[in-house]
Amino acid sequence: MESRTSPITVVVVDDQAMVRQGFAALLNAQEGITVVGDAADGAQAVQLVTRLLPDVVFMDVRMPIMDGLEAARRILHYGLDKAPRIIMLTTFDLDDYVYEALRIGCSGFLLKDAPAEELARAVRLSVSGEALLAPTVTKRLIKDAVSRNSRTHSRTERAAARALSALTPREREVMEQIATGRSNAEIAAELFISEETVKSHVRKILQKLSLRDRAQVVVFAYEHGVV
Repeated sequence: MESRTSPITVVVVDDQAMVRQGFAALLNAQEGITVVGDAADGAQAVQLVTRLLPDVVFMDVRMPIMDGLEAARRILHYGLDKAPRIIMLTTFDLDDYVYEALRIGCSGFLLKDAPAEELARAVRLSVSGEALLAPTVTKRLIKDAVSRNSRTHSRTERAAARALSALTPREREVMEQIATGRSNAEIAAELFISEETVKSHVRKILQKLSLRDRAQVVVFAYEHGVV
């Protein structure tokens, strides 16, 4: 990740005050990370995030008034010059809401009982453009969801095929590696190329497939039979 002079700003959204306070304390103790606000429901989150414009949002899935999924959708489609990276919080590793969250552009998901170092790592990885997707969990999550929703995606297959045909063989290889949950460093080692070359391929994949980030690449790959 490129060096930055200002701290990474974070907003925590959860209906439990203890969770919000705990996350804030853990993250504020990390060098280069500052929690700038918190919200107790999705409606508050939309107002707060669009006003504060944080770099990263930790978003609970199930909340009163407006759930995390709808809040994330509104934030990501609000028209901000630079939308925040949204990390969904869940108590279950196979939460149906998470699959849809990845499809709309969230950067991944994290279990609420993750240790402090995982929270900080999640913040830094999301800002650097990595997806927060544990490979084994990701495969189960997306394969299960795709199998349940395969009929709803059939109309997009022709468009997807056209987009995939625009990828070079190397870009296709990189896409397959992303879909397994590998990081840029791991992809570089696997394909015997530099990390900068991997980043270049990732940018081109996102552009050609009209996707926001790596998390959406993973979903696209599973939905359309790339892996």
